[in-house]
Amino acid sequence: MTHNQSSIWGALFCGTAVILGAFGAHLLENYLSVDALQSYEVGMRYQFFHGLALLFLSVDKNAFAKRTALLFVVGTILFSGSIYGLSLNDNTTVTQLSKLLGPVTPIGGILLILGWINLVIGYFRS
Repeated sequence: MTHNQSSIWGALFCGTAVILGAFGAHLLENYLSVDALQSYEVGMRYQFFHGLALLFLSVDKNAFAKRTALLFVVGTILFSGSIYGLSLNDNTTVTQLSKLLGPVTPIGGILLILGWINLVIGYFRS
């Protein structure tokens, strides 16, 4: 992933996290359960934090920063995206969507963790 791509993804993640946060606070609070709204907010928070991390990584010229950025992008899409889908899903029944998205969340989380591990190892080596 190039530095410019990291910047674009970072800005996109941060900007959409703000939009999704406003959407959740003003529109979804009347339609979602407290648990679903809390899950939605977790997805938004992780998206925002990793967007900021991508913006910081975009100035780093090391190869490990590029790998970390890729792990963060894919991990955030899988983790936060699946949480949004599960939160907006009818959580009173187990639907096909929840069967599909349920296993995606931990995969995204693992990729985010691997990104942070890659970053630490990269800085130790450099």
